[in-house]
Amino acid sequence: MGAPLSAQLPFYTDDPAVTERGKWHFEFFNEFDALQHPQYPNLRQNTANYKLNYGLPYNLELDVDAPYLAIFRALGTPTSTGGGDTNVGMKWNFHKESQASRLPDLGASLYVEFPTGDSRQQLGSGLTDYWLNFIAQKSVSGKTRITGNIGYLFTGNTSTGVLGIKTSRGHVYTGGLSVLYDFTSRLTLGGELYGGFSNNGDLGRSQLQVMVGGQYALRNGVSLAFGLLGGKYIASPRIGGQIGFSVDFPDVWRRSVTGPGPGH
Repeated sequence: MGAPLSAQLPFYTDDPAVTERGKWHFEFFNEFDALQHPQYPNLRQNTANYKLNYGLPYNLELDVDAPYLAIFRALGTPTSTGGGDTNVGMKWNFHKESQASRLPDLGASLYVEFPTGDSRQQLGSGLTDYWLNFIAQKSVSGKTRITGNIGYLFTGNTSTGVLGIKTSRGHVYTGGLSVLYDFTSRLTLGGELYGGFSNNGDLGRSQLQVMVGGQYALRNGVSLAFGLLGGKYIASPRIGGQIGFSVDFPDVWRRSVTGPGPGH
């Protein structure tokens, strides 16, 4: 059986854990969303996102991710497909939770998003974004974890395709809260509330969404993720679904070299 799951996929609320030093971690998810009615003639968006992490010394992690987008529009309006904006980031897990301390597991991340997507087709924002995020996670029992994020985007915007807060140049505040429960050593289920707003208070520039979903460990180092979400305000999907997977490369390679263990 696999170890209890700790990664946050499929949730938008990040966890403070980082990839082990010298190891690679890969994540992929595909999310299909029905858009809010004010997005017309944009009707639906498909986001296929690829993310690669590498563990560095001192509990640091290097992250690179990029989406491939398809935006479906009303009849007579062309569909847009292509690569979106590319993120490069660093995450630091600067305090690990322990029984000797009441402090939660703590981390922080800094991301820079480069405008590699075509903004004329709404595949990219056309802006370079700088986003700082603070992360805390507390175990309230042996099987239940609560994770919170508070983020500040101090230049750029939060859009991915036509989703996200895209009408404000900077000064966007984001936040998320998720609760995860390990039903078995393989299966984790949970829920999340995630949102954001710009400092001008315009609801057209706000985001609020709820997701329920989880992860299932197929084997050591390989997990399947799934989620259903719905949102309010123009920056969130009206309803959507997500499916994805994550792979810890050294664990998979080691398993393939040593062969399956007893009972497999």
